[in-house]
Amino acid sequence: MTTPLNERRIANAIRVLAMDAVQQANSGHPGAPMGMADIADVVWREFLNHNPSNPQWANRDRFVLSNGHGSMLQYALLHLTGYDLSIEDLKQFRQLHSKTPGHPELGYAPGIETTTGPLGQGIANAVGFALAEKTLAAQFNKADIQVVDHFTYCFLGDGCLMEGISHEVCSLAGTLGLGKLIAYYDDNGISIDGEVEGWFSDDTEQRFRAYGWQVLRVDGHDTDAIRQATVDARAESNKPTIIICKTIIGLGSPNKQGKEDCHGAPLGKDEIVLTREALGWTDQTAFAVPEDVYAAWDAKAKGQSSEAAWNELFTQYQAKYPMEAADLSRRINGELPAEFAAQADAFIAATNAKAETIATRKASQNTLQAFGPLLPELLGGSADLAGSNLTLWKGRERRNTRSYPQDCLVRLGNLSKVLS
Repeated sequence: MTTPLNERRIANAIRVLAMDAVQQANSGHPGAPMGMADIADVVWREFLNHNPSNPQWANRDRFVLSNGHGSMLQYALLHLTGYDLSIEDLKQFRQLHSKTPGHPELGYAPGIETTTGPLGQGIANAVGFALAEKTLAAQFNKADIQVVDHFTYCFLGDGCLMEGISHEVCSLAGTLGLGKLIAYYDDNGISIDGEVEGWFSDDTEQRFRAYGWQVLRVDGHDTDAIRQATVDARAESNKPTIIICKTIIGLGSPNKQGKEDCHGAPLGKDEIVLTREALGWTDQTAFAVPEDVYAAWDAKAKGQSSEAAWNELFTQYQAKYPMEAADLSRRINGELPAEFAAQADAFIAATNAKAETIATRKASQNTLQAFGPLLPELLGGSADLAGSNLTLWKGRERRNTRSYPQDCLVRLGNLSKVLS
């Protein structure tokens, strides 16, 4: 293991904040944040392209904590890197009406991309984010200007991989060649009920290779190895990557690390004292982080610079491709096309006037037929049943993803696409 002591000290800020917050709430999961702190250190301080001063910057990288029970990991990261999430907010962990409710919840803390809690949900959303990036890039990027260019990073655990939804979405991600999706699997071998080998014996490496992913293995506490694996993941443009990180749950706790004791319960006041000593964290004051550690984490200046560079690039794009720039801006702002409301109302009025008695799937197809040409951002699909569930409509561009594994997402122009 080659992690320098100063870098470990930086990562330890996550560990102490996580165990302090869980202890104060007398509820929560300190083990995953403490075990994944070194991975988070590398990803968030060296690779994640984001702006804490503007969490909604359009070309930011997306981060999803699929093992959402370890939410103090994400809350600590948001606080340390400079988002509007104060130390007082961390002290309100798992309290009613707080910004830190106990699982990442969209709309409470800035920087949370999606709600995660039910295991597997986060990796599914991460696949969706990566699919959206690839679709938008195909629609709007030009040979000389790449205005859509960001990664999706996802942390996940054993529970996520046990859920059936993870099989479905990860299979799809491999088929679609979502090369800007990078997942970090917290392979600690522990769940709340103990060692997982008795009920989770999948060969995760071979499973993901079969899906068409790039699979890498690292020591999850070796920052050099994590860094190189991330570089390799970013370099693979045709496949999503899963980095299997062998970690120790609750790393730093002398009596509870590596055990289920630290998975879903506070460490206890005495154990926290011992853990601080074991980590070399000299201040025993709860929620105290030294200024030099805050400085090492602060991402505000870097984030503002990254967004400013992208804004300049987008200004060039607007000058050269004004129609595309206007449409992309509309979508970023969550606006419908100017003519949509009037045409939608006309369709509804005409449909009501007919008063037809038809199957719901036919009514759905009629709606797709009316709205599809009006919404170039419309994306849909069918689980091998398009002819039956009537997701096909005139004017769509249809692609069978298995026939076009590397080019299933193409410029849509003024038409919608149905992936089937």
